[in-house]
Amino acid sequence: MLHPAVELLVSFLLLVGGAFALVGSIGLLRLPDIFTRLHGPTKATTLGIGAVVVALLVHTTAASGHLSLKELAISLFLFITAPVSAHVLAKAALKTGRKD
Repeated sequence: MLHPAVELLVSFLLLVGGAFALVGSIGLLRLPDIFTRLHGPTKATTLGIGAVVVALLVHTTAASGHLSLKELAISLFLFITAPVSAHVLAKAALKTGRKD
């Protein structure tokens, strides 16, 4: 059984992560061109998934009693690959001349 403060923190992080992911997904659908659409998944959704992974890290650490390196590896991979993929997509859009 987890401490109620840990459960509250995990719940809060999951709600924040879900809200950021929702806003990022809506931005991906509603923004007009590819360059502004890149902000949705790379900014808001990355923060949303990051908050969910931190919630998982807090829950796993509190439940098992030791720090889990899997969640740290997931967050590191996420925060490295998202900006790199956005940069590659923006460069490809510039090179091909696509604006939609």
